[in-house]
Amino acid sequence: MNLPRQNFDAYVFSKQPGYDEPTFRKEFAKAMALKTVVIYCYDPRVVDIPAAVAREFGEVHPGDIITDAQGNKIATTRSLFEVVVAGGRAIDALRSVTVAQHLFGIKNVVIVHHTYCGATSFTTDGIIDAHKHEHDADISAIYERESISISDFETSLKHDTRLMRESKGTPQHVNIYGYLYDIDTDELSLVVEDKGLIPA
Repeated sequence: MNLPRQNFDAYVFSKQPGYDEPTFRKEFAKAMALKTVVIYCYDPRVVDIPAAVAREFGEVHPGDIITDAQGNKIATTRSLFEVVVAGGRAIDALRSVTVAQHLFGIKNVVIVHHTYCGATSFTTDGIIDAHKHEHDADISAIYERESISISDFETSLKHDTRLMRESKGTPQHVNIYGYLYDIDTDELSLVVEDKGLIPA
């Protein structure tokens, strides 16, 4: 069923009567108890990564949806939010972390790469060459080379945690972690721990 086009604005918070951004931001943060953002791969075999990270950090996942008296979904008890991207690479998640911080105020960013990942099955040069020959497109300048494929897990996690730390959209107080997830044992191995600065 399609909604009438003229009603779309009714679903946009910033277009509601009396909207005040600072006030709304405070209320929105209360409705979502976000503390940790986990970035991981879209491989269906790793669907349990958020649960593993939740156990590691004592977070609530999946949590419950809270509704008001009319049955409208207004909040959640979940404290861990997911960003799902190819290979779990940080470059694809930078904007999401910036938005999460702005809306909720986060404490941790957890970047997870996993064993037998598809991103380890090709090289950076290989995918660039393939796009030239198969799609007549030069992608060599679109992405930084170090973020395209994974040739070594320790290197990729160190690169991604550093990329996240150096992003102006990542507050300095946020803790950043890099983990390797074993798809067969459901175990997380800590590779990088970058604690944030304690606010003065």
